[in-house]
Amino acid sequence: MTDEKLIPSQLAGLCGLYVHVPFCETKCGYCDFYSVALNDRNPTPLVQSLERELRGRLHGNSTPVQTVFFGGGTPTILPSGELARLLRTLNELIDVRGLEEFSVEANPATVDDEKAELLVTAGVNRVSMGAQSFFPEELATLERLHSPEDIAPSVATLRRHGVRQINLDLIFGIPRQTLETWTQSLARAIDLEPDHIACYGLTYEPGTRLTAMRRHGRMTPCDEDLEADMFLATMDTLEAAGYGQYEISNYAKPGCECKHNLLYWRNEPYIGVGPSAAGCLHGRRYKNVADIAGYVRLIDRDGHAEVESETIDAEMLITEMVMMQLRLSDGLSIAAFRERIGVDPRDSFGDTLTRLVDLGFVTVSQTHIALTRSGRLVANTVIADLASVARPADLALPVL
Repeated sequence: MTDEKLIPSQLAGLCGLYVHVPFCETKCGYCDFYSVALNDRNPTPLVQSLERELRGRLHGNSTPVQTVFFGGGTPTILPSGELARLLRTLNELIDVRGLEEFSVEANPATVDDEKAELLVTAGVNRVSMGAQSFFPEELATLERLHSPEDIAPSVATLRRHGVRQINLDLIFGIPRQTLETWTQSLARAIDLEPDHIACYGLTYEPGTRLTAMRRHGRMTPCDEDLEADMFLATMDTLEAAGYGQYEISNYAKPGCECKHNLLYWRNEPYIGVGPSAAGCLHGRRYKNVADIAGYVRLIDRDGHAEVESETIDAEMLITEMVMMQLRLSDGLSIAAFRERIGVDPRDSFGDTLTRLVDLGFVTVSQTHIALTRSGRLVANTVIADLASVARPADLALPVL
């Protein structure tokens, strides 16, 4: 092993690093990410194991890191000492100042002056905050603990300490939400002048409390037509405010697109660290155990916590390129598809592509296949149609 830092600008073939901190103040009813309430838990064993996995993943890594994303969970809920320790370890392993982007997720009221200063000092230049709504009753439905009044002060704190980019997450399609309350949430978010706004339609994921409430008739989902109207209003409102829609759910001021998430959407390699985290390097994808105690035990015993692993073959890569890249406003890169799969996607998709173009859901240029405005409303169906007909050429396994 070497003690030299990995400098992102030294080598071609860069990747992202995702670190999963699964602690939250409480488990929200709609969330299906692996997370647990911190309560009186001692976070030190987890932080120690995260440090060990970071060292193991990064020492000798031949694909230097260009973006880092601390997610969860809510990383900023960690006590300042433990958060500082984790950030200090990362600074020891890579040249953080040379990163293109270093993001940390936070919730309103979990970032005070001390933690904001800690983040900036450690090289964090982007914070993604889960605002979700500016209406108390909608936050209550989502089981969020913060109030609308917490959002603006948290943004101001981050700005005051020099965080260069701020993202606000919002959710539409919440039960009993109206088009008026949604557009007001958008307006209030815009007033805070974040660099990036992510707007997600509420989904009912298996195993969540919200899904159980829906199944038992205690929760009535938002009307589908109303949800479509909210999505269309989102596109119009944010475009008028200067935010470009570069992915179905993500809008940014020019130059403020999330570089880390673009790695996922462009099917580039990434390292995952932490309980339930996944990584994909050199054509192999792995997933860590989704349990804190199990993660700590496996790291102590084996030095890693992988419980799943698979090799990405050409057919799997096709499906994933279609699923991920068609979410981007630019769309699926014809050149990248041809280079990695060995066939022109326009030929591979055949009559299905022609039909979707005729329906007005897809456009085809010399460089990209992209969803239209109408196509974004039925994106899942369009993506499934194209993924089902594409087949690879007779070639060796692609290397990611």
